[in-house]
Amino acid sequence: MRNSLWLALGACALAWIDGCSKAPPPAPGPVDVTVTAVRREDVPVTDEWVASLHGFVDAQIRAQVTGYLLRQDYREGTPVRKGALLFEIDPRPFQAALQQADAQLAEAQAQFGKTEEDVKRYGPLSRDQAISAQEYDDAVQANLAAKAQIAAASAAVTQARLNLAFTRITSPVDGVAGLVQVQVGDLVGPGSGVLTTVSTLDPMKVYFPISESDYLAFRREYSGADVFPPGVALSLILSDGTVYPYPGKYYASNLQIDPNTGTMEIAALFPNPHALLRPGQYGRVRAVVRTLRGALVVPTRALAELQGGYELAVVDAAHRAQIRTVAVGPPHGSDTVVTSGLQGGEEVIVDGLQKVRDGTAVSTQPYTGAN
Repeated sequence: MRNSLWLALGACALAWIDGCSKAPPPAPGPVDVTVTAVRREDVPVTDEWVASLHGFVDAQIRAQVTGYLLRQDYREGTPVRKGALLFEIDPRPFQAALQQADAQLAEAQAQFGKTEEDVKRYGPLSRDQAISAQEYDDAVQANLAAKAQIAAASAAVTQARLNLAFTRITSPVDGVAGLVQVQVGDLVGPGSGVLTTVSTLDPMKVYFPISESDYLAFRREYSGADVFPPGVALSLILSDGTVYPYPGKYYASNLQIDPNTGTMEIAALFPNPHALLRPGQYGRVRAVVRTLRGALVVPTRALAELQGGYELAVVDAAHRAQIRTVAVGPPHGSDTVVTSGLQGGEEVIVDGLQKVRDGTAVSTQPYTGAN
């Protein structure tokens, strides 16, 4: 028993001596990373705004007189010319009203002729005192009243003729006529709502709101500009993410900033030769609004977002990584502008950032975009 105890104690001592004699593990080698130099470039800055599309003219067609809709004279969704007949209202009541107004005008003209003859006849008699001055004055006043009746009757004829013309509802513009909102036989009138809409589709008006801060920035950047930067080409991104092939241009702006939203509405014009754009569509308008001269640019993948800020790693002359906190600006393709925390010509780690800490030794190779 005693011999076994001594043997066990001896084995433990030998194991302790053997462990102490082993060398410590070797220090880790440099971490392989790819690097690229910080570049200086002129970077165009783009903005985007939510946009709604409208026809250059969206004419809402309404009835101007009350009557029964007799017929529809166009095919829905097809182009119409200015002056083309769209609807007809039953004209018979308005024809009768015009005939009555014509008769009243004829009566007033006849009465005027009589009173005019009375004035001519009573004039010499009044001078010869064959009739009283009162009788002559009454004749003159009756003639003036008859003349006024002619004017009133003529206005009634004009109004009756105008109402009769309103029974033929025509297009006020060249454009595409929309769907009909009423049916033949319906009683329509000024209060019955929109019958249809005719829209001019080429060019299209695109409305988008810019913020008050954008407006002030544009005025500072582009002295002499009305509201929006002059001569800026506008791109339209459709709802499916595709870019509309025809660029647009600034057209007009609203007079004031909306106090409820703090935005100003801008109108742009986009050509629409193939009628791809339609009123009611939504999209986004994109524009280059300014250029950052000599901005510092790094690949976006070189940046690590951390608690609302950004970090990257710079390789120093001793081939060690330095972790820096930087401020970033707008994106530029696959790159990003760095506004503070870097200097031009420094090398930043692109691939391998997750493997380094501050002071880590690195082995570098150039970043080519395919690493």
